[in-house]
Amino acid sequence: MNHPTEPKADKSGVRRHNLSLVLRTVHEAGETTRAAVAARVGLTRPAVSSLVEQLLDLGFLVESGKTFSGQAGRPGTVLKPADTGPAGLGVEINVDYVTVCVVDLTGTDRVRRTEHLDNRDADADAAGVLARAARIAAEALEAAAALRLAPAGAGLALPGLVSGGSVRQAPNLGWNEVPAETLFAEALTELRPGTAGLPLTSDNEANMAALAELWFGELGDLRTFLHLTGEIGVGGAIVVHGELLRGAHGFAGEIGHLVVDAEGPRCRCGSRGCLEQYAGQAALLAAAGADDVPDLARRAEAGEPRALAALADAGRMLGRALSGAVNLLDPEAVVLGGIYPHLLPWLTPALTAELADRAVSGLWTPDAGRLRPASTTTDASRGAAALVLHDVLADPLAYATPIGG
Repeated sequence: MNHPTEPKADKSGVRRHNLSLVLRTVHEAGETTRAAVAARVGLTRPAVSSLVEQLLDLGFLVESGKTFSGQAGRPGTVLKPADTGPAGLGVEINVDYVTVCVVDLTGTDRVRRTEHLDNRDADADAAGVLARAARIAAEALEAAAALRLAPAGAGLALPGLVSGGSVRQAPNLGWNEVPAETLFAEALTELRPGTAGLPLTSDNEANMAALAELWFGELGDLRTFLHLTGEIGVGGAIVVHGELLRGAHGFAGEIGHLVVDAEGPRCRCGSRGCLEQYAGQAALLAAAGADDVPDLARRAEAGEPRALAALADAGRMLGRALSGAVNLLDPEAVVLGGIYPHLLPWLTPALTAELADRAVSGLWTPDAGRLRPASTTTDASRGAAALVLHDVLADPLAYATPIGG
């Protein structure tokens, strides 16, 4: 026998699902009408109008003031996601910088802060680095509050092996078993008590960068790719049919620690000849005798032999590692982010030659177009913020809270 409350609970669950469906449809369209939403999701116009009114009342949608008359009947008022209210806070902690951004429901960066810090310093213990990141995040949230944006949650993009809210190992930082989410949350709450209990998620920074490329980049219909991020080390992420391939423990994608030369230099991870010892930023700059990436590009542009040799060697080792990954995973493309887009003119010849020689499919010839730079508008902090927004879109009622904090 059914309990009297069951139909009501079912009806409530269906409406909750439909609210998400309508909000996601408007979000994907950018601007649309009630009639267009109804046609897209397969609900009646009265049902969609009721859902839209609730989303308007809750502040997730706004009416733009424009009308659209491209369909039969009365012109429809154009709907779009609100640029106030719930927002995603993204925090990227890397070896030599921290970046924080606040992204609204339209997918727009509204606040961005970057501080260049050497997190490898003797005084840069994990708690101190995370406290500094929390301070930058608190400053960003203060600026966001002035724009009538409230954090619906925060995403931490962290270098190394990340699982269960902790950094299990980050060789370039010297971190082991660091409870990153807990330390960051405590520091942020001390600075902004209104953030106590703020939903928090964390992942490897390369995974977050790949999500940013997937959701905000210029991939078109591309949904299966390998994403490399060149920083001090080399991070990797694997996206298959629009989903991250995480592996059994969440550690998949550590391409920077693929061995490309068994007799090569010792790596911080304990192995020898890892890819990042040739193609990571620190190794590449040292080999080229350059101060930073712009300096390296200038030297290469000027035809300096040492810089060109370092870039050719890095490209060759990238190609060696990528050819193994391509043979194993069969991606549609390889996307190069971080420092690599700035250096592609000099990395590409050796890189593509290795891929052409070693990829067994024969689909990785230099003119195949499968090797591409990451978009200029994507990074790990933006991916971390977007991960929060995807949760909001999936269940808007769970985030229907007043602006503040």
